[in-house]
Amino acid sequence: MEYRKLGRTGLKVSEIGLGSWLTYGTAVEKEKSVACIHKAYELGINFFDTANAYNRGAAELVLGEALKEYSRSSYVLATKVYFPMGDGPNDRGLSRKHIIEQCDASLKRLGVDYIDLYQCHRYDTETPLEETLRALDDLIAQGKVLYAGVSEWSAAQITDAVHIAKEKNFRPLVSNQPIYNMLVRYIEKEVLPVSEKEGLGQVVFSPVAQGILTGKYKPGQPIPTQSRAANNTTNQWITSYLNDEVLTCVMELESIAKELDLQLSQLALAWVLRQPGVSSAIIGASRPEQVEENAKASGYKIPEAALNEIETVLAKINGFVPIW
Repeated sequence: MEYRKLGRTGLKVSEIGLGSWLTYGTAVEKEKSVACIHKAYELGINFFDTANAYNRGAAELVLGEALKEYSRSSYVLATKVYFPMGDGPNDRGLSRKHIIEQCDASLKRLGVDYIDLYQCHRYDTETPLEETLRALDDLIAQGKVLYAGVSEWSAAQITDAVHIAKEKNFRPLVSNQPIYNMLVRYIEKEVLPVSEKEGLGQVVFSPVAQGILTGKYKPGQPIPTQSRAANNTTNQWITSYLNDEVLTCVMELESIAKELDLQLSQLALAWVLRQPGVSSAIIGASRPEQVEENAKASGYKIPEAALNEIETVLAKINGFVPIW
């Protein structure tokens, strides 16, 4: 496993991180979840990402329990705040009240004294940005949080936050967590350049497009019965990918991967990591074998000729806009 600095910090995170969205505490049984986390740790993955909203805290409980046997200093633990955690008017968003209360709740569920990376899960238009940044800065000052980041913030929102932090002498944001994969590339236009300029690293989610970039889905063929798409028909993110134009291009990408003696998922991860502004690619897994397979993408450099081939294939679906 290779490691990269998180943005402009001295903190090093594994190129492959393990996430818990739609899996731990929900779809994947606890025993399997723990096995995946332990396998990731054994392979050198030190970046583990979750959120309070993942099954209303259940994912944090599973992750915290699985990691408790390891030295706290040996892994980087990330969680998030923003989405509703109750029915009250203050049980959501990025107000000082919600941030402080949810940080304490996450610490308790995770069973740790501090969170390495605390992320604003989305941007809150109803809370002054200065209030949010001051609350994060106070948590860092208290030692409950070491670094603060955001998720799915626009280039303009990141820029505003950076300027306020400098003006008020707050500790800077260090990361952004956007969706990024071969099929969803919007961050390349503005978010990546702004983030690199301002020192934020990207810890990207859905690098294999929720399994689409594994090659398991074929154009004109039924959805595999044991796949995520078959078991979650309300998941708009994955169903939006399931059209023959996209799946035909995925088959072409799979051919390129085979020429390189790679699995398509490994090629997809290496492609994401080709960006120097990406600090880590967060995978999901329901079996330890998936973790092991994906971890092999770390350190792989895609040959220039293959990168050009990939761009030619992706140009065919340039107008594709998934629902996510």
